[in-house]
Formats: sequence, C-alpha cells, structure tokens
Amino acid sequence: MKNKFIFLVAFLMSFAALAIDMIMPALGSIKSSLGIQSDNDTQLIISIVFLGMSFGILFYGPLSDAFGRKKSLYLGISLFVMGGIVSYTSQSLEMILVGQFLQGFGAAACRVVSLAMIRDRFSGAEMGKIMSLIMMIFIIVPAIAPSLGQFVLYYYEWQTIFALLIALGVLGMVLLKFMQEETLPVENRIPFSFSNIVSGIKETLKNPISRAYALASGFIFGAFVGYLSSAQQILQIQYELGNQFAYYFGGLALFIGLSSFVNSQLIGRYGMAQLANMSLMFMTAFSALYLLVLSVSGGESSLVIFLIYLGSIFLLMGTLFGNLNALAIEPLGHIAGIANSVIGSLQTFISVGIGGAVGQLYSGDVYPLVSAFFIMSLLSLAVIRLSTANAASRLRQ
Repeated sequence: MKNKFIFLVAFLMSFAALAIDMIMPALGSIKSSLGIQSDNDTQLIISIVFLGMSFGILFYGPLSDAFGRKKSLYLGISLFVMGGIVSYTSQSLEMILVGQFLQGFGAAACRVVSLAMIRDRFSGAEMGKIMSLIMMIFIIVPAIAPSLGQFVLYYYEWQTIFALLIALGVLGMVLLKFMQEETLPVENRIPFSFSNIVSGIKETLKNPISRAYALASGFIFGAFVGYLSSAQQILQIQYELGNQFAYYFGGLALFIGLSSFVNSQLIGRYGMAQLANMSLMFMTAFSALYLLVLSVSGGESSLVIFLIYLGSIFLLMGTLFGNLNALAIEPLGHIAGIANSVIGSLQTFISVGIGGAVGQLYSGDVYPLVSAFFIMSLLSLAVIRLSTANAASRLRQ
C-alpha cells in the first residue's frame, strides 16, 4: 500500500516537470514556428509555468483543507489538461504562455496537495525518508522527459508533445480515482473562509523555523530555475550539443535522483537539518571554486569541466529538495494544507524572480548561473544559521 502511495504521489508531483522538461527540446521549433524573435524570449515558455504554480499553490492548500485532498487534485489536473489544450492549439507566443500558465496553475495542486497527503500519513524522520524516496522517483521524470520530447520531435510536430501531456493528465485522474483513498477525514477539515486562510498564513509566516527553511528552499530552487531557463541555450547552443541536449540534460537529472536515494538512507543517522546544512556548505564551496576557475580562464570552460560542476551541484540538490521542504512543513502538521500553500507559494515566487533574472542575464557564458548557485547557497546558509541561533537563544532564556 505504501509503495502504491509513493508511486502515485511521485507521478502527480511530476506534472510540472513534465510540462517543462518535455518541451525543452522543442523550444527551437516553437521559436521558428511562432516567429519568436529572441532566444531569451523562449525562456518565458519555461518560467511562466513556475509563475502559474506560484499563484496556484496559494489556492489549493486551503481548498484541500476544506473539501478534501482528492477533489482539489481533480480540479488541478483538469486545469493542467485544459492548459495543454490551449498550448496545443496556440498560434502565438502569447497564447502558448497562457496555456503554460494554466498548466503551472493546475500542476500546483499536484505539488501542494500531494505534500499535504504525505503529511497526513507521516511525520518526522519517516516523512523525510518518504519524501526522499518520492523525490528519487520524481527525478526520473526530468531524466526521461527531454529524451521523450526529442523522440516525439523526430516523428511529429511540437504540438504532439502537448497532446502527450494531455493524455498523461487524464491518466493521472484515473490513477487517483482507483489507487488512492482520501487522506483527510471530514472531521479534520477546516472550513474554507477568508479568516481561516489569513490565520493559517499568519501562523506559517510567524513560525521562524518554517520561514527560514521556506526562504532557503526558495533561494536554492531559484538558482535551479535559472538552470532550467538557460539549460537549452547553454548546452544546445553554447556547447553545440544539438539534438544530444536531451540526453545530457536527462543524465544530469539522474544525479539528483541518486542523491535523493542516498539521502533516504542517511536521514535516520544524521537527520534532515544536518544533511541540508552540509549540502549547502559544499554547494557554496564548489561554486566558489568554479567561479575562480572561470575568472582565471577568462570565462572559458570546457564542456567536461562544466558537466563535472553541474553533476556535483545536482548531487547536493537531491538532499536539499526533500529535506528543506520537509523541515519547513514539519512544525505545522495541524494546518498542513494551508502551510504547504504558503511555503510553496513563497518558495515559488522567490524562485521565479531569481530564476527569471538568471536566465535573462545569460549572454553566452555560464557566469550568471554559477554565481546564482554560489550566492543562493551562501544566503540559504546564513538564513538557516541565523534562525536556528535565534531559536536556541530563546530556549536558553
């Protein structure tokens, strides 16, 4: 039963990644087909998904607390499918952005409600282990999705990718119907009202531990969104990988899956907080070292060295994705839906701003991306250290 739950939650949470990663190999085709003038403008097709998620995340948590997890998921997946239909029929950049926004808004339900379902059933180290296992399965999606998108492009037009996303959304609703029971009993539901939502938002933001880990996850995910926004230009154009881009992109994603598995094995021994702290320190050090290498070489870096750097960063990212989110929600299990919405929305708004800026700063070298990982990991360390130091000081008093 637990294995089915892990598979279903991982599949549902992968919808946003599918909407982003499957379309990446098609950005060049979309640019030509829709007459988009700038390569940087095509980044909007990726970043708009995150913007849709940031608005949707704030909506679905309170909705799932009031009406149950499954009904909220049905609504979100329906909007995801609708967004796929809009994108499939798009004749302009503006219309495909509307479709991608809808897909992001719908996929937000899969993210925030799935996390609430995990919190409904698990807590503490067990929740952290379940999160790591789900992330391990979840990461397989971005490893496979670009290659799947590239395979579709060999035989069909880019619109077929959106047709496939529509089919996967329908499959998600069918699996949810037959594989998962409602995890939030009626007696534990919180009426959907403005005052309850405001109260939940205040409680979440006032909790210093949740706030610190939410900010840290937003900073780190912002650097990762910067990578997602510029990966096609860096790997496919700058390093001239062409159609091989999908395989390199997918291979790098597997590093995150590997570290998520390792994290699930280590979490009982070291704890989520210590693992996250160690990963942030190594990420800061690796990024500082690579910036030094870039400075000495005048900004030039071979593909091999760049891939070694990214592989090291993604090995660390796998421990951060699950642990930071679990640490942020851990103190707020009694309002898991609203808390997940607030934390997820804060994280996504921050990451969209950071990632969008990193993507737009791209001008033919990897300086903006590497600088983002360095600054954001250092900032995350500072926020967490300050919060835990203040908490320890209050306890001594």
